[in-house]
Amino acid sequence: MGERRQKIRALFHELSPREYMYFPKGSLEMGRPGHFSRIEVFHLVVSMFVLTLSFSILLTRNSLFSGDLFSLMHAMPFSFLGILTAFFVHELSHKFMAQKYGLWSEFRMFPLGLLLAFLLAFFAPFIFAAPGAVMFRGEARDFEMGRIAAAGSMANIAIAMITFPFYILVFFEVDPWGKIFGFVCLVNALLATFNLLPLGSLDGVKIIRWNGIVWSLLFILSLFVTLLILFRAPSFLI
Repeated sequence: MGERRQKIRALFHELSPREYMYFPKGSLEMGRPGHFSRIEVFHLVVSMFVLTLSFSILLTRNSLFSGDLFSLMHAMPFSFLGILTAFFVHELSHKFMAQKYGLWSEFRMFPLGLLLAFLLAFFAPFIFAAPGAVMFRGEARDFEMGRIAAAGSMANIAIAMITFPFYILVFFEVDPWGKIFGFVCLVNALLATFNLLPLGSLDGVKIIRWNGIVWSLLFILSLFVTLLILFRAPSFLI
């Protein structure tokens, strides 16, 4: 028997893409692989800006309260690299894999999640970010759903594994490169580990439904890299 076919709604979960468009000019037309609509670009740019600002505030110990804008501006390129290599690559990996299987696929931001990340940057020692998700529309088999879900974390694990030896062996005591490589590695490892948790609507649930062995290997690897970088990394506060 062939694998059961089922509809993919979205990572944002039981909402159709049109219900989550925000703008009336959004289109559900399937573009060429790698295509970005104007609305998607807008959502990506806003999400990356808010996340970059939030991490910059966190890393500079709330420099906005003390009026230390120089430290904040110094931290923003640092934060941007972390967001670019982790969040942006993660979401685009989902998108491109979905497009490979002929699905409509675009990123949509989650304003309340972005607001929460921004507020936590001021009032908490950590950031829990739910900036949005890649939306899917179409039909896919279970193995296609699993591969789409796994693509994001696999990209993050690859980046973490590439940057970790550079951090440890080359730039460990070299500022600012040491902090940059360490931060990029840490953010990617943490994002992969979190998304692989078999909870709720996270990617881990979809991967387990497809292949439990693949999920186990990815989760163990991401957790191992996360613990390595946490054990070896100094403070990333600027």
